[in-house]
Amino acid sequence: MMPKKLLILLFAIAPLSMSIAAQETKIAYINSQEIFNAMPEIPDIEKQLSDKQEEIKKNASALETEYNAKLEEFSKVGTNISDAVKQDQQRQLEQISERYQMYIQNSQKEAQELYQKLVGPVNQKIQNAIKSVGDENGFTYILDIATPSSPIVYVSDSAIDATKMVKTKLGIN
Repeated sequence: MMPKKLLILLFAIAPLSMSIAAQETKIAYINSQEIFNAMPEIPDIEKQLSDKQEEIKKNASALETEYNAKLEEFSKVGTNISDAVKQDQQRQLEQISERYQMYIQNSQKEAQELYQKLVGPVNQKIQNAIKSVGDENGFTYILDIATPSSPIVYVSDSAIDATKMVKTKLGIN
């Protein structure tokens, strides 16, 4: 009796397991760097980031000039000055140096925040398009060949490059 139930169970499960095994796994790949660089927002983003870097360089240069001017001014005074004056001069130079270091640190943080603010929406738009392409084309996986740590070591000629589909979804060539 037990073997008969087992046999019936096997016949009932076998078609189910065959249909699961027959499901096709569709894998595509993209080059996210190519897509990102083709986005119409990128030239404006690059200009804004470049302008920010120029502003940082200009202000840092002004602080360097201020420091060097003070240094030259103090060196012209000579060695016949009191210890109190020397300490005051040293303190002034240290303050300029500290302002410079703080400015560089804050500016780098601001530049990074600007980058995130500008690039974040573009990356989100690309992610949404990748998801749409995956859903519309029934891809199980879409891998990114532009990622340095990508596990892809081989792409066959029959592999599906979804980069063009994602670019089309975004309305770019």
